[in-house]
Amino acid sequence: MGVDLGSTSAKAVILDESGAFLGASAIQMGAVSRAGMRRAIDDALDRASVTLSQLTATISTGYGRRLVPDTGRTFTEITCHARGVAALCPGVRLIVDIGGQDSKVIAVDEDGLVDDFAMNDRCASGTGRFFEVLARAIECEVDELAGLAMAGDKNLEVSSMCATFAETEIVSLLASGSERTDIAASVHRAVSARTLGLIAQVGKKTPVVMTGGVAKNAAAVHFLSSALGVRVDVPPDPQITGAYGAALLALETSGTVVSRPDVELSPAGQTAHSCGNCDGSTELHMPTVRMS
Repeated sequence: MGVDLGSTSAKAVILDESGAFLGASAIQMGAVSRAGMRRAIDDALDRASVTLSQLTATISTGYGRRLVPDTGRTFTEITCHARGVAALCPGVRLIVDIGGQDSKVIAVDEDGLVDDFAMNDRCASGTGRFFEVLARAIECEVDELAGLAMAGDKNLEVSSMCATFAETEIVSLLASGSERTDIAASVHRAVSARTLGLIAQVGKKTPVVMTGGVAKNAAAVHFLSSALGVRVDVPPDPQITGAYGAALLALETSGTVVSRPDVELSPAGQTAHSCGNCDGSTELHMPTVRMS
């Protein structure tokens, strides 16, 4: 089993001895907590139809990794995300992971091993928390942000990337008559620009895969792809890649040789959208993964 106890969510993945998925779970939390961790583990166990005593090895990762009981070893999120994404998306060279409270960019070599990384964990700028602030300011649900952002056609100046000050700036834009769609689009562009700064620290490489809870936001993926000028792929469940990597490492450290799963990464359901900055359009690719 792999457990990823992050700042705002707990994820658990259970694999069999061949490396095949048995069960997975992701639980949203207000903060790192043992209760959220237990819920994620119990849910994954139920989905896998196994008991805790049947597990042969457990690896934990994330901010709260040392809170996970009966874990054999702990690994950093960098290592686990790289391992998980490399297994799901063979050939990946750059991973952009944006979670609830931090964002990280991981460069991997041709063997899927970590080559370099850059991380922003000192403030909430460009993270899931930042988008929660945006949603609150423009009075919508977080899952409505993507649709609003994709409908925006004006590029407004959003100068502050501090979650606290940005909310004040967004309220001021609303008061001046700016549309919610344009504000949402402009904030997404600003977040993409912030992410480009992290990417510059490790060097732009392709193919690019985006993971973390923010990767479920289609507009966030679209605007990053537009800013980079390259296709950005997203695994089917981008929030559990760290836990999946931890589960693979649990198998490997227990002496089990895990072969790379049969994975098909295809640009299924790709849609062309205009970001409003030019007359062209950028394709957003949401891939499918087939595991056998």
